[in-house]
Amino acid sequence: MLSDNVLIFPFFLMHQCLTSLRVEDPMSEGPLCHHSFPPSFSESSVQPGPRMESLPEAVLIRILASIPAVDLVLVCRLVCCQWKNLVDGAALWILKCQQEGLTGAESQENAENWQNFYFLSKKRKNLIKNPCGEEDLQHWGEVENGGDGWKIEELPGDFGKEFPSEEVHKYFVTSYEWCRKAQVIDLRAEGYWEELMDTTQPKVVVKDWYAGRSDAGCLYELCVKLLSENEDVLAEYKSETISIPQDNDASWTEVSYSCALSR
Repeated sequence: MLSDNVLIFPFFLMHQCLTSLRVEDPMSEGPLCHHSFPPSFSESSVQPGPRMESLPEAVLIRILASIPAVDLVLVCRLVCCQWKNLVDGAALWILKCQQEGLTGAESQENAENWQNFYFLSKKRKNLIKNPCGEEDLQHWGEVENGGDGWKIEELPGDFGKEFPSEEVHKYFVTSYEWCRKAQVIDLRAEGYWEELMDTTQPKVVVKDWYAGRSDAGCLYELCVKLLSENEDVLAEYKSETISIPQDNDASWTEVSYSCALSR
C-alpha cells in the first residue's frame, strides 16, 4: 500500500560488495522498491584501447576512406596535423577512387591532384534538368513563346533527321518567331561548395545542339552566364546569330562553351 511518507535516498558510489538495495515502507507490509546494481570497478581496472594516432598509417587511411568525401575535407581535415596530411595526400583519394571505380589508365596519367580528380569525377554529369523535353517544359523558366510557341516532338520529326545519340528521343521545336527559354543552376545545391569553386575552380562545359527543318530556314543563339551568389555576372558567352537557310540538310550541329568556376 502507498503511504504519505517521502523517502529520499542520497546517491553514493556503491562498492563492489553492494549489489542490491532493498527499501521498505514502514507503513506497508512489503518492500516499496527493490533495485539491483552491477558491481562497480575502479579506474585502474580499465585498460585503455589503442589511440587513433598509434594506428599504422595504412590502417588509418582505410578507416578514413569509409567517411564521406565532403566530411573528410570539411571536418576530418581539421582534427589534427596527421589527419590533415592524410586528407591532403594522394593515398587516401587514390583508395577512394579505386573503391568507387573512378580510376583507369587514362585517369592515373592525368590526375595531378587526386582529391580534385575524385570530386570532379563525381560531379561529372549533366546539370541541366529536362534537357531534351521528356518532361515538356518543366524546369525551364523565362519561356518566350513567339509565333505558335514551343513544342516538343518525337525525333526525327516531319522534316528532320535522327539525333546522333540513340538515347535522345524528343526535342524542343520553335516557331516562326523568336522562342526563348532559360534555366538557372544553383552550383552549391549541386554539391559545389565554396572552397572547391575558389581553389580548384573546376571547368564547366555548356553544350547544346541545334538543327533546322529541311523545308524552312531559322536562326539560333546561345547565351551562357556565370553568376556570383549576388547574381553579379562573372563571365558571359553569347554566340553569334547562326543563320540556317531554307532547303538545308537538317543535320544536327553541336555548339559548346567552357569556363572555370569561381565565386
